[in-house]
Amino acid sequence: MNRFLYKIIVSGIFSLSILQGYSRDHSTEPEHYWLLEKEAPSSLTILMNVPDTASARFGYDKEQYLWGKSLRETERGRKAIMDANLDRNSDWANDAFGEAFGVPITKEISPELYRLIYVMQEDAGDLATREAKDHYMRPRPFMMLNEPSATPSHEEGLRKNGSYPSGHTSIGWATALILAEINPERATQILKRGVDYGQSRVIVGAHWQSDVDAGRIAGAGIVSILHSNKAFRKQLEKAKKEFKKNAYRRK
Repeated sequence: MNRFLYKIIVSGIFSLSILQGYSRDHSTEPEHYWLLEKEAPSSLTILMNVPDTASARFGYDKEQYLWGKSLRETERGRKAIMDANLDRNSDWANDAFGEAFGVPITKEISPELYRLIYVMQEDAGDLATREAKDHYMRPRPFMMLNEPSATPSHEEGLRKNGSYPSGHTSIGWATALILAEINPERATQILKRGVDYGQSRVIVGAHWQSDVDAGRIAGAGIVSILHSNKAFRKQLEKAKKEFKKNAYRRK
């Protein structure tokens, strides 16, 4: 099995585990969360309702689905498939944001930033979206339209997990916001990558556009709460100091 296919299969298994809606938080898995479940904003309260299938919003969802489908055989489509990988044991953050950030996000080069982002992944992907996902259990595009997605190995797991809002998008946008704070000189590149990361979910057919739009709101909401968490702020400061040191070494 080649490395590309292996990463897709593993990421499918992992994506299911973090987005299933288990009752987990810092109290049960402190190494994977900064927050307690009760500290996360209510995604069900702050987000708009899922679009009615007869609404203009859903009409736009269908238009965007066709847009994304048209890109699947392009280089952008291949990037979207790679963006689906959220395996904690992979270099997903570096693959997705390393180039835009300007410094590799790896255990070896940026261990403090690496820890900050990889722990935050669960807060942004699970706590930020769980309530709305469980409530709506919205069918995904490949389910409703009975068409294959560009990540077929993920489909079995995704069928069991609500589409609204997009957990991948929430993670990507939360990550982009934090990385832009750490490296404001490259904020434009980082935030653009964060937007594209969410759009990748539309391209592969795993999410509707409204799922992605809602995911960005969820991601921003969780970042605002993370900044009130003492342990997160402490780790963020470590990551900022590490980045300045790495930037100095590059000069």
